Amino acid sequence: MKKLVEKAPAKINLALDVRYKRPDGYHEVEMIMTMVDLVDRIYIEETSDSSIRVTSQDRFVPNGSKNLAYQAALLLKNTYGITKGVQIQIEKTIPVAAGLAGGSSDAAATLRGLNRLWNLNLQDKELAAIGEKIGSDVPFCIRGGTALATGRGEILTKLPPIPSCWVVLAKPEIGISTADVYRNLKLNEICHPDVKGMIAAIQKGNYEGVCSRLGNVLESVTEKKCPEIIHLKERMLQFGADAVLMSGSGPTVFALVQHDSRLNRLYNGLKGFCHTVYAVRSIGQCINQ
Repeated sequence: MKKLVEKAPAKINLALDVRYKRPDGYHEVEMIMTMVDLVDRIYIEETSDSSIRVTSQDRFVPNGSKNLAYQAALLLKNTYGITKGVQIQIEKTIPVAAGLAGGSSDAAATLRGLNRLWNLNLQDKELAAIGEKIGSDVPFCIRGGTALATGRGEILTKLPPIPSCWVVLAKPEIGISTADVYRNLKLNEICHPDVKGMIAAIQKGNYEGVCSRLGNVLESVTEKKCPEIIHLKERMLQFGADAVLMSGSGPTVFALVQHDSRLNRLYNGLKGFCHTVYAVRSIGQCINQ
C-alpha cells in the first residue's frame, strides 16, 4: 500500500484585526500570518477498505469526525469519488487549542498529502477552496509562507518573508476556545493594529518596523481568561525580546528576537516557570516552493 508523510507547520499572527460582524454571523478580519518551523508530521497510508482512520499519540487530539484531518480526508474523498480508504497518523508537536492553527495545519497537510497519494493533481487554489469548508485558517495553511488574510481569513494576499529572526513560543497550561473569544469581543472597545504599516514594514524588510507594529485585538479578551499571558509578555521583554504578542485567540505568546545571545537568555528564562516553550525560526517561503 502507498504511504507518505507531510509536514504541518504552526502559524503565528503578526497582526490580527477584527473590522465588524458580518450578516452571516462571521467576523470580517484582517490578519497577517506567517509560519514557523514548529511542525506536526502527518503519516498517510492507503488502506484496502474504504474507511478513514485517524490516530495520534496526543490524548487531546480527537480521532473521529471532530478531527479536522478526518474532515479533510472525507471531503476530498467524497468530492472526487475516491473508493479507497486511508490511515492518518498525526504526530503532534504543536500544542492543542493554542492559537497556532495546529488542527488547521494538520487538515491542510492531509489535503496536500492525499492530493499526491490519490494522484488528483489539484492546484493549491483548488485545495484551498476545499479547505475553506473545514476552517478559515486552512487555506493559509495550504500554502504557508507569509500572507495577508481577509474576509473570514480565507482571502489571501501573498507577502514577502518576514526579516530573519527567532520566534520563541510559550503556552500557558490552558486551552482556549476561539469561538468563545470572538463571542466576548466588544468591537466598540478595541484598538485596531496598524495592518497597512505592518505590510509596508514586511515589504521593506524592516525588522524594527515589524516589531513596532505587532497587534492583536483578541488579546484583551483572552487575557481576562488567562492572566498568565500578561505575565509571560512582561517576562519575555525583561529577558530581552525585541517584541511580544499573543498569537490568534491564544493563549500562546510569542517573542521575536534576532540575537542568539538574547535568544538563550529568553528561552532559558521562560523554561524556569513555563513548561511549554519552543525556540523556532520563521518559515519564509510557501510550502510548495
